[in-house]
Amino acid sequence: MKELVDQISARLKEQKIQVPDAEIESRLKKLIEEFRVPESEARRSVLNYFFKEHGVMPQVRASAEKAVISAIKEPGKWVDLQVKVLDLWEPATEAISQTGLVGDGTGSMKFVKWTKAGLPNLELGKSYLLKNVVTDEFQGRFSVKLNRTSQIELLETEVEAKPASLAAQPLKIVEIAEPGRWVDLTVKVTQLWEANSDAISQSGLIGDDTGTIKFVKWVKAELPNLEEGKSYRLKNLVTDEFQGRFSVKLNRTSQIEPLDVDIEVGSQSVEFTGALVDVQKGSGLIKRCPICKRSLAKGVCSDHGKVEGTYDLRIKAVIDDGRRVQDVLINRETTERLVGLTLDAAKQMAMEALDHEVVRSMIEGKLVGRYFSVTGPRVDRYILVESINEAPPVTVSQINELMSTVEV
Repeated sequence: MKELVDQISARLKEQKIQVPDAEIESRLKKLIEEFRVPESEARRSVLNYFFKEHGVMPQVRASAEKAVISAIKEPGKWVDLQVKVLDLWEPATEAISQTGLVGDGTGSMKFVKWTKAGLPNLELGKSYLLKNVVTDEFQGRFSVKLNRTSQIELLETEVEAKPASLAAQPLKIVEIAEPGRWVDLTVKVTQLWEANSDAISQSGLIGDDTGTIKFVKWVKAELPNLEEGKSYRLKNLVTDEFQGRFSVKLNRTSQIEPLDVDIEVGSQSVEFTGALVDVQKGSGLIKRCPICKRSLAKGVCSDHGKVEGTYDLRIKAVIDDGRRVQDVLINRETTERLVGLTLDAAKQMAMEALDHEVVRSMIEGKLVGRYFSVTGPRVDRYILVESINEAPPVTVSQINELMSTVEV
């Protein structure tokens, strides 16, 4: 971040513009961390903002050159490309209106079209002349960005494009260490979750002997559903990262191969200790779809419609250690042991009260305010609890120690 701030400050000083480094850093952080704008685009945006604020015209860029994809070897070049849209992906942020893969006769490349560009959408399989796009590079991989100065022209003749050369590499989950990489994984589906977007057909947790990772399968991928507990070879996945946590996405180019073997799943456990401060809605006695295992909403599965669900017990809770909060998911077996309530007893309780919420209320009364230490893999915002033990409450000396760290 300091290097980017220094670069921007130097450019501004060339135009006799003095801006505090803290103000530059604040705008950069907002773009990069909150809106996940690439550093090169964030740098350009911040520079243009301060140029405009001080009434200075930014340096006019060089005119775009006609290029082919294989000739793009450096970032920051303005080019015109004739390409075919090979794939479209779901944008990871509202700052991006479209992203995907374009290709010509020499190769293929990722593109990003910014929402603020106000440009029309590209269509899968159509050919276009993309004018005034700027090249970018991240970890050795080049891409092109479409912004306000770019233009899109639909071509009447189809561009002959090579098939996407993804060069997916077989990896173990523990080896995933960067976003934007194409990989093949041999895994077991350990959990399926409720989709939080109409664009997602399935999401959940997959694992191999080195650990677990979140996966997302897009609706537009039109791939068959994965089944919880089954093992698969997943080909042509693309890695992603958000706030330091990696995941993999299945899109149109991905393939799913069912396996007859049972993949052993290892875990990379974390530990968290604090007060249990909330038992969230969706805890207690729930019903799951017998096919995909997702929890039902009023007897309806988002994938399989109205089904005869099967009962289950779980706890979705929040633990607070005084510095941060952590969401945790506790499965049936651990829930039964923790609160001394069997699934059958929970069903009987709900039947007598004519209300499933009575089970959640009972769990809340038993657990809220107590201190626990939990261990398990962290996936997305949750720790999937493998073990939970009551911990002693915070002592006065620990409170004093905490207070001393925040005293001015």
